[in-house]
Amino acid sequence: MAFVIVLAALCFLMYAAYRGYSVILFAPIAALGAVLLTDPSLVAPMFTGLFMDKMVGFLKLYFPVFMLGAVFGKLIEISGFSKSIVAATIGLVGRSRAMLSIVLVCALLTYGGVSLFVVVFAVYPFAAELFRQAGIPKRLIPGTIALGAFTFTMDSLPGTPQIQNIIPTSFFGTTAWAAPWLGTLGAGFILLVGLAYLEWRRRAAAAAGEGYGTDLVNEPAPFEDERLAHPLIALLPLVLVGVANKLLADALPRWYGETQAFVPAVIGDAKPVVQEVSKLAAVWAVEGALLLGILCVLAFAWRVVFQRFADGSKAAVAGALLASMNTASEYGFGAVIAALPGFRVIADALHHIPNPLVNQAVSVTALAGITGSASGGMSIALAAMAETFVHNAQAAGIPMDVLHRVAAMASGGMDTLPHNGAVITLLAVTGLTHRQSYRDIFAITLIKTAAVFVVIAAYYLTGMV
Repeated sequence: MAFVIVLAALCFLMYAAYRGYSVILFAPIAALGAVLLTDPSLVAPMFTGLFMDKMVGFLKLYFPVFMLGAVFGKLIEISGFSKSIVAATIGLVGRSRAMLSIVLVCALLTYGGVSLFVVVFAVYPFAAELFRQAGIPKRLIPGTIALGAFTFTMDSLPGTPQIQNIIPTSFFGTTAWAAPWLGTLGAGFILLVGLAYLEWRRRAAAAAGEGYGTDLVNEPAPFEDERLAHPLIALLPLVLVGVANKLLADALPRWYGETQAFVPAVIGDAKPVVQEVSKLAAVWAVEGALLLGILCVLAFAWRVVFQRFADGSKAAVAGALLASMNTASEYGFGAVIAALPGFRVIADALHHIPNPLVNQAVSVTALAGITGSASGGMSIALAAMAETFVHNAQAAGIPMDVLHRVAAMASGGMDTLPHNGAVITLLAVTGLTHRQSYRDIFAITLIKTAAVFVVIAAYYLTGMV
């Protein structure tokens, strides 16, 4: 019965998200409904002590990233930089390869360390302009961005700085470069199959006479100035964000040390405020990089931006509020579900899968799907089962690097179900609904999940690491 309750809450929230209802409203309803059916006396304590605590904690840490990312994306749009890059891209690769261009831009940013959420805000203006000029349906933008940002550069390619590739290092004693050949193989599989799928969808739409679309929501305003910035200048803010993010992530821990404390200047005996730099450096680095990117756009396009900055910044902040609240609600939902007895039933059942790598892959991707979070699901799975995974792998002679790569890739498999925070953010930013665009996101999800088992099969067949 406990398992059925958890499954019902998950299905209810996915249905609500797919039907277009607000996740901010329905995530707590789904979570607390599950608590009510499990132990009614815990509804109020769970809501305040767990759901709201996790939700507010997420906003405290990540809202500045959402806000700065949204402002950066809006400035890229109203400065005309997006149109300049699109015009240059069409000249280089042609209109028919618009999807490939967007995938590569997303991949470059995420592999450079830019947050997945920031990439959505930054790339959408380019994608909208490029798809409009190429006559590709706007409904294919979310699937294209998902392939470039949420898949192979998130956790497959060796060395990626995304959190999904960092979490396994503390459990298996590995590095971000673990299993480079397997990771590259998995990344290649995802990229090639994903592009083939998107191209098939584009051709089918073209054959049906479908264009970009009309009466759309959240459309970037057309850039009406006759003069476009040079493409290299337009690219500079994006490159600056990626490079600055890397440099600041390395430098901040050296500047501040492991912790930083200060005493607020208030009346009375104030307690010192202590910040754990190791847990915050990556977030600070992204925020600093985005500020530099914003200043770069303003420096090169102040005349154009100034006229529309007030309205543009208001729209950006409103979008950031909605996107961050959606994701924070999902985070609170995952925390409540993970605390229920039914979740433990699922975790215990996964122990019975015999093959060590398949056991780990299924466990991680299942828990990521239930919680709607790649990093959250993997953290829960490894915290509860890492010792078992390691013991079974050592008994079978499997290197820890292979465990690392399988865990990282599996976390980004079924995590992108309809209730996933990144999916909801992506659809909100692009102004599309689950009904319009989730089919393509789910197809990319299936390809990404299949890649994990391709990598496992490659390891057993060849022994490559």
